[in-house]
Amino acid sequence: MGLGGKEETSSFLRGFLDKCGGYAVIDGGFATELERHGADLNDPLWSAKCLLSSPHLVRRVHLDYLDAGANIIITASYQGFEAKGLSKEEGEALLKRSVELACEAREIYQDRCTKDSSDFLRNGRCWRRPILVAASVGSYGAYLADGSEYRGDYGDAVTVETLKDFHRRRVQILANSGADLIAFETIPNKLEAKAYVELLEEEGIEIPAWLSFSCKDESSAASGDSMLECASIADSCKQVAAVGVNCTAPRFIHGLISSIKQVTSKPVLVYPNSGETYDAENKTWVKSSEGADEDFVSYVGKWRDAGASLFGGCCRTTLNTIKAITEALSGKTSRVDPSNFADKYM
Repeated sequence: MGLGGKEETSSFLRGFLDKCGGYAVIDGGFATELERHGADLNDPLWSAKCLLSSPHLVRRVHLDYLDAGANIIITASYQGFEAKGLSKEEGEALLKRSVELACEAREIYQDRCTKDSSDFLRNGRCWRRPILVAASVGSYGAYLADGSEYRGDYGDAVTVETLKDFHRRRVQILANSGADLIAFETIPNKLEAKAYVELLEEEGIEIPAWLSFSCKDESSAASGDSMLECASIADSCKQVAAVGVNCTAPRFIHGLISSIKQVTSKPVLVYPNSGETYDAENKTWVKSSEGADEDFVSYVGKWRDAGASLFGGCCRTTLNTIKAITEALSGKTSRVDPSNFADKYM
C-alpha cells in the first residue's frame, strides 16, 4: 500500500480500517514465538539476532501471526544494532532485511490465499485481507538495555537533540525500506515523543507513523509524564496516523484509551504485554496474577467500546492471544489452525 504524499497521511489508517471492517489486529510477542521455534535470544540484539542467524524463523513467525488473523505485522528492527558492535553498513543492511522478510511473509501469505486459510471466498472470488508491514523503532531505553524503556529515566544529559541524533539514521533507512508505516514503540516519556515528532517533520517523512507509549498506570507514561501530554504531542504531528499504548499491563489500558481520546481523534491502538513485569537486572519477565491470555482477551470488547480500533499483543503474548483477539472482535470461531500454515507453505 502506498501513499501519494503527505496529504493522505492523516487518513491512511482510517482508510485501512475501513477496508478491514472498522478494526484491525496487530501481531503479538515476537521473541516469545521465536523462542518457541528454538531460537536462543540471550544476545544484545534480542529478536533481531535471528536476522543474522535464522532469517527463515523471522519470516515464519510473521507468517504464523498472519495465519492467526493479524492485519499488521511489525518488523524485527526494534533493538538497535549498535549493541552488537556491527558496522554502520551491516546495521543498515539488517534494518532493510527486517522489512524485506516481513514483506516476503505477506507475499507468501497472499499468494496462498485460499478458503483453507484466514481469507475466504466472497461472491466466488478470493478476498485478500488487507495487511500492512510496520517498521519497528524501539526507544532509546531499548538500546541502553537497562529496562529504562519501562521507566523513562534517561538522565539529565539526554535531550531532545540527543534523541533525534540517535534515531535519525534508522528512521531514514526504514522510511525508505518498503514498509507501509513506522511504528515508534514503547516510548516511556514525552521527551522521546517530542524527538520523534520533530524528527518526522525535519526529515520530511512521508509514510505514516504511529506513536505507542509504555505506561505505569491508567493515566501516566512509564516516566510519570501525563498521558494527556504525551498523546497531545503525538496528535500535533501530521505524519502521526495513530496514537496508542504497548508493553503495558492489560488492566491499565481502558483508562489510557480514555486519556488518549480526550486529546486526539486519530485512531487509537493498544497492544499490551501479558501482564507480567520485566526484571531488567535479571532480564526476565516475572509472572503476576494479572494478564493470562484468557483474561487479556476478555478486555478486548471493552477496549473497543472505549474507542480503540487496533488491537494486538506485546511481550509474552502468543499466537493464541492473537487468534483469540481476532475471534473476539469478529464474533466468530476460527476454522484455522495457526500451527500448520508455515509448515505447509515454507
